[in-house]
Amino acid sequence: MKAIIIAAGMGQRLRPYTSDRPKCMVEINGRSLIQRQVDAYRAAGIEEIIVIRGYRGRQIQIPGITYVDNVDYQNNNILESLFCAKEHLFGDVMISYGDITFHPDLVKNLLVQQAPISLVIDPQWAQVYEGRDDHPIEQAELCNIMSIPAEGMLRRDKIHRITNVGKHVGAERAEGEFIGLCMINAPALARLCAIYEHARLKGLDQPYVNAPSLRKAYLCDLFNDAIRRDEFIHPYFFEEGLWREIDTVQDYERAQTSVTW
Repeated sequence: MKAIIIAAGMGQRLRPYTSDRPKCMVEINGRSLIQRQVDAYRAAGIEEIIVIRGYRGRQIQIPGITYVDNVDYQNNNILESLFCAKEHLFGDVMISYGDITFHPDLVKNLLVQQAPISLVIDPQWAQVYEGRDDHPIEQAELCNIMSIPAEGMLRRDKIHRITNVGKHVGAERAEGEFIGLCMINAPALARLCAIYEHARLKGLDQPYVNAPSLRKAYLCDLFNDAIRRDEFIHPYFFEEGLWREIDTVQDYERAQTSVTW
């Protein structure tokens, strides 16, 4: 198992805290977001960690980490940033956004999930957005989930399957928020890479799923493309209060008291 952290963004809404540093280097209670993630992965026994850098990326210098540079970070988005690390996209992998912090237990519990693709989903997402004035719900990567009876199991047992995920879902029908942390096994990762390469043959500036272009696509666009091809994507639900996204100054200030791990 390896971990890939997508940390190329500029973090414009976090200024002035990102005026002189990458977004992932902003500190919450004395530790940067990137160091917190590295510590969480290492606590779960994951030692191979790849960080995709962009804005002021040379400031990210953590021993024992492999770095990949997204030199076009100003013009592309999360999906293209991920595929800057194409040579590392094989085997079992965890992927995380660089602007989140999460409890180490999330990684440990994610490791035991059996689905080909598991997305960490916050079912209490609405509580996180209470009073979060600078980051509207419309920007949350929400999801729809279908529950079906598990074959050969008791009637009350269900298998949960994500049917739609991204900023287009809308709060009215959402059953959770994708926090930006997921696990993908080797066969599923190979299928996702093949789907991406098929889309890339059409051109970076062609529309892709819910994005205006592949160049501007999110990771969720790739997931939705895979869902349309009958890929099984499993939601891993967890207890509230074990993660935070740090996207705005308000998020940063609130995290100083809400992030206690």
